[in-house]
Amino acid sequence: MTAFRFEAARADGRTVRGRLDAPSRGEAAATLSARGLFPVVVEPARERSEVIPWGRRPSVRAKAIVMQSLATLVDAGVPLDRALAATEGVAPVMLRDAVRRVATRVREGASLGHSMGQEGPLFSGATVGLVRAGERGVGLAPALLRAASQLEREAELIGRIRAALAYPILLAVVGTLSVSLIVFFVVPRFAAILGDLGQALPPATRALILLSDLARTYGPFAAVAGVALAGVAGAALQRHRVAWHEALLGLPVLGPLRHGLATGRVARTLGALLGTGTPALAALAIAREAAGDAAIAARLTAAGERVGEGRAFTDGALQLAQIGEGSGRLADLLVKAAEVEERLAERRIQSLVGFLEPAMIIAFAAGVAFVAAALLQAVYSVRPA
Repeated sequence: MTAFRFEAARADGRTVRGRLDAPSRGEAAATLSARGLFPVVVEPARERSEVIPWGRRPSVRAKAIVMQSLATLVDAGVPLDRALAATEGVAPVMLRDAVRRVATRVREGASLGHSMGQEGPLFSGATVGLVRAGERGVGLAPALLRAASQLEREAELIGRIRAALAYPILLAVVGTLSVSLIVFFVVPRFAAILGDLGQALPPATRALILLSDLARTYGPFAAVAGVALAGVAGAALQRHRVAWHEALLGLPVLGPLRHGLATGRVARTLGALLGTGTPALAALAIAREAAGDAAIAARLTAAGERVGEGRAFTDGALQLAQIGEGSGRLADLLVKAAEVEERLAERRIQSLVGFLEPAMIIAFAAGVAFVAAALLQAVYSVRPA
């Protein structure tokens, strides 16, 4: 028997935390389900949550492929064990072992939701919650289709955001490499040639050579210190994630962007869970994991029965949720609110990128222009011997 720490949601929306002994994580989750609880976190009591190395983390697109294959096969009437075996063959490389382990647990008698939950952070709490809700309510096939659709939309949003940021990132990398090449290689050689001439240099040239010397002398130390400082700051911020994320939400440009993206993720997850028959407050407890923002998750926890308390949602999403609650179409309008917030966030990102691109071009052009002017002044100031 192993001791497990758990966090689960009751039907009234309250969160229950505690410990229990069970042979495996799946059986611990099954015990909680038998008690009428909705497991959110189940992990060994003496261990932290498993951390997947960065290079081995499967993308959202890869997870969407697995869930879409499984949903299509189950919806077509293929038995679950055969559907898992077929999905293993089409799964991306980083997920094949996980699918194989899930299939083994299912053949041994575990449910799909519990089997996926045993994979730790590999499958999100929202995805596992949808599967478990489907097993209890509307059926596994509709739940899998909802989970697959949600992952597909999330993957599409991530793809669009990455496409919008690709050019600024490329510009920053190329510009930084170009300036570094000039500072570390071109300017020192030019300074050596001018030094051999023994003539006075213009102020701009002297300033450029001084900056180059400082960068070559102290640059490596500054880089090491920066990495160390970033590590210390990252650890400190991780310990105070709620306060840090709350501060980010208060920023003029980044704050609304983070708020909108978090609202979209939570609203979409809530809509999907409610569509599978999950009780509203239990769905809210599970959807906290989908926020991706500790401050928004804390606001949702404090909100209790009223999602609008603590401004967990944006005003537009809250209005749609209230309309849906009054008309009996809460799940549908939450999904609509998610689409609206995601579109608004994408537009904000495009506007920000539209400002950053010319600003970066001007900044790098100004740096290159200064270097060129300083070098040309030195050349024109050289007097024949």
